[in-house]
Amino acid sequence: MTFVFVGGNVALDLVGTLGRWTTERIELLDSPARLARWCVDAGVVDDEPVVRPEDLEQARALRAAVYRLANNGADDEDRRTLNAVAAVAPVRLRLGEDGVVRTGDVDAALSTVARAAIELLTGPDRENVRECGYETCTRLYVDHSARRTRRWCDMKKCGNRAKAQAFRERQAADK
Repeated sequence: MTFVFVGGNVALDLVGTLGRWTTERIELLDSPARLARWCVDAGVVDDEPVVRPEDLEQARALRAAVYRLANNGADDEDRRTLNAVAAVAPVRLRLGEDGVVRTGDVDAALSTVARAAIELLTGPDRENVRECGYETCTRLYVDHSARRTRRWCDMKKCGNRAKAQAFRERQAADK
């Protein structure tokens, strides 16, 4: 499966690597190699870091903490997890000939994600964090729409599915 980046924040995109949080879960970070790939696909680092099984577990713990913190269901342990991961030096940035160059190991990548979560959850966008309105989707996103009325994480997927389902239900009701 490919990763989807519609959260509007890299920490929410990490949360999106576990589909259907409240029902039959779909794990996208099912191996260390997949976490390494996500780090690159998410734009956190330019080259895949070496990822050990314990790094994968740390990423999953961070993901769960961010999910609960964003949904106001966190406890002190979630804050400790987030703060511990953020305490490591983040990804190093430098200006290369072709733009930004991002380097770092998996700890630096996860620190960068944790720092993004802290900034999101303590900043002005905190009140704009939403959960997708499609019935089986639990993806979180930042609602940057003009009226703050966005209902789906992604109009192309969940929004389209919801509208198609509503159309079929109306058609069935008319018969």
